[in-house]
Amino acid sequence: MKHYLEITLLTNSDINLLTLWSKVFQQIHLGLVEMQDNQKRVPIGVSFPEYIIGKKYSVLGGKLRLFAQDESTLNRFDAAKWLIRLSDYVHCTGIRSVPDKLKGYALYQREQPKTNKERLARRYAIRHHIDYDIAIQRYSGMEHKLISTPFIRLKSLSSDKTFCLWIRKTMASEPSNGVFSSYGLSTSTTVPEF
Repeated sequence: MKHYLEITLLTNSDINLLTLWSKVFQQIHLGLVEMQDNQKRVPIGVSFPEYIIGKKYSVLGGKLRLFAQDESTLNRFDAAKWLIRLSDYVHCTGIRSVPDKLKGYALYQREQPKTNKERLARRYAIRHHIDYDIAIQRYSGMEHKLISTPFIRLKSLSSDKTFCLWIRKTMASEPSNGVFSSYGLSTSTTVPEF
């Protein structure tokens, strides 16, 4: 990844940071969907430079970076267009070159923790063609688990349901090239940390 732009979320009394993340990331996701190739791969990755990993909880912070191999990819994405209706709440830099001096590399990937026994039972009932009441018994002993991974609450445009996009950060010692999902996340492609 050789080029990036940075988006800073500007909170105020009108909107809190979590709500703003939802609105901003929904727009970024829609823009990345437009950038997909026929295999649903995206040439733009994201990072959260203020991401803090804690023992009890982690936070995303208030900044988002979009990375691409070349400047033209970020120009084609046109982040300002996707964020136009949020212009009072975000600051978007121009496209810059990634600095030579880096802290390292990181993977930002989607995590899907198994925490909601009702959702798990619904899925199990559908997959195994059984009644929901029978499926929920399978998960009756499941204890409530706290997840320390930060998330962004998004709305699915296909199902109209709200869901949490859990984002896990893992540091990597070496860069790895590749592509990203329509959320700008990847299980194998790194982005630079600086």
